[in-house]
Amino acid sequence: MASELLARPECINGFVAIRLKVNVSLTIGFSMIDSKGYRPNVGIILCNNEGSVFWAKRKGANSWQFPQGGINYDEDPEAAMYRELWEETGLQPEHVKVLGRTRYWLRYKLPDRYLRKNSYPLCIGQKQIWFILQLLTDDSKVRFDCVNKPEFDDWRWVDYWEPLNDVVYFKRKVYRKAMCELGEILVVNNLPLNMEGLIIHTSKTDELMPSHNAK
Repeated sequence: MASELLARPECINGFVAIRLKVNVSLTIGFSMIDSKGYRPNVGIILCNNEGSVFWAKRKGANSWQFPQGGINYDEDPEAAMYRELWEETGLQPEHVKVLGRTRYWLRYKLPDRYLRKNSYPLCIGQKQIWFILQLLTDDSKVRFDCVNKPEFDDWRWVDYWEPLNDVVYFKRKVYRKAMCELGEILVVNNLPLNMEGLIIHTSKTDELMPSHNAK
């Protein structure tokens, strides 16, 4: 559908928002980007009782990642997490238990070749709140046909730390930061975790990233 921009971007809760108008009067939503160019986003680490994590393959590509997605202007991070969980895995709130979330926003920048430089405001990357969930039901409940354009077409359970070897390079630091922080929550909840991996990756996180990205 053709769309046009209204006169000026609006500021809503500290974010720059562009209202789109379709067929003169129909408002279809907001594109939320903060004043520094980051789009708010949630990431999801889904684990089973053995401490393995859900690792998904992007549809039509040899690229694997955790479920993630943008936060709409009318959502808080937890609401966005449940919506993305259903859209990308078919799982409902009753299928999972929320064990915890990261305390602060974690940011990554997009490589220059992925920037849409003709768009306004320019999105330079994502700032994310990460959640760790425990699956409470049989994994046969996972499905990819809940939306018209599925994000994934395959998945598998992998060792907790394996995604750090496979994820695209520009997300690796944020993955390590989130997984170290949330891995401690697995230990508190008596779920299996390779403690040697936690020690190694926590030390790398301390070297590569600031203590937090609260602002």
